[in-house]
Amino acid sequence: MESIRSLVAEKPVVIFSKSSCCMSHSIQTLISGYGANMTVYELDQLSNGQEVEKALVQMGCKPSVPAVFIGEQLIGGANQVMTTHVKNQLASLLRRAGAIWV
Repeated sequence: MESIRSLVAEKPVVIFSKSSCCMSHSIQTLISGYGANMTVYELDQLSNGQEVEKALVQMGCKPSVPAVFIGEQLIGGANQVMTTHVKNQLASLLRRAGAIWV
């Protein structure tokens, strides 16, 4: 979990993904549609990707990807992010984290 904390530290939006995951791609597209400054870590391309994935599962991410952190806080996976978006709360989270300016 310490590795997760260091990867999300001081970044407005971090998405843990796998390059072959269509839901991860959809969430990235949604968040980038807001013009958000985000960092994406593709677990299947990281040397310690399996360790990071295990830590995400321990944090409650099931499935492990996509896992979205906004303002260093775990928002959750695709369902949680979409729910936040539908409730018109995603933009304010992104603004508070400094990921978007408007």
